[in-house]
Amino acid sequence: MAKIIKSDSQWREELSPEAYFVARQHGTEPAFSGEYANFKADGIYTCVCCGTPLFDSSTKFDSGTGWPSYDSPIDSKAITEKRDTAHGMIRVEVLCAACDAHLGHVFPDGPKTTGLRYCINSVCLDFKPRT
Repeated sequence: MAKIIKSDSQWREELSPEAYFVARQHGTEPAFSGEYANFKADGIYTCVCCGTPLFDSSTKFDSGTGWPSYDSPIDSKAITEKRDTAHGMIRVEVLCAACDAHLGHVFPDGPKTTGLRYCINSVCLDFKPRT
């Protein structure tokens, strides 16, 4: 996958302040505040920064955590995972493979289908309805 590289000022111009903070500065949105936390439409969730397809609505489930949760990405090549030791915790960060946007984290406490819970910030996603 070809990398999308932009300057910090380009990202600031293209993204909302909240999306910039979460996706480019590795922030997080408050639980239960995101547009897609309880969203149930059929379609594809893409990266807010570059449009790369990331998650299919068929893999979305209610984790009760306040963030959209998925049991698998559309394609394992769409995301990269990185060890995250910030905030005194050891977690696995999830990034968009195309533009390195911080999306959220993945945890090993998901449904039986994969056992994984991709806990993703709504502000890092756009939604494309299935046609």
